[in-house]
Amino acid sequence: MELAEVWVLRLSHRIARDVRVTSHVALTARAFGARGMYFSGDFDENIIKTIRKITGLWGGEFEVQYVENPLRFAKEWKSSGEVIHLTMYGLPIKDVIGDIRKSIRRKLVVVGSKKVPHEMYLIADWNISITNQPHSEVSALAIFLHELFEGYELNLNFKNAKLKVIPQPRGKKIVKQS
Repeated sequence: MELAEVWVLRLSHRIARDVRVTSHVALTARAFGARGMYFSGDFDENIIKTIRKITGLWGGEFEVQYVENPLRFAKEWKSSGEVIHLTMYGLPIKDVIGDIRKSIRRKLVVVGSKKVPHEMYLIADWNISITNQPHSEVSALAIFLHELFEGYELNLNFKNAKLKVIPQPRGKKIVKQS
């Protein structure tokens, strides 16, 4: 199955507070089939370097880029795609995921950090909730991508991988690819 083109926009990255979570948003996006991640807020070369290193070792073509004005970026995205904002205040995913899957347009999935500007709710084509309880943007992204791709993302083969995990009932086994 060919997966839809999906990018993630991580809002308001703060170097002093969000490095680990922003990295986990990127890792989750990559592992669950997104094409890349944009981030706004503080410019952080280390996020870009870390994810490039992971992609170099584990394969795939995942990209990370900085966006200075995320609201303008999301508005411009709408000329060729749709914007999906993950928020606990949105429509339940189970009620709308079928309609989102039917759309062939590329997707920008927006996840927050600090308080999301009200304008993002208006820009978004879809404001989606995974649950109406406080939770992590990492978990929301993973569940959204899993639902969008109907589980196909769990079997992705990452091209040009230098490392590969060999599943084991116990312990760890990683092999170097040639």
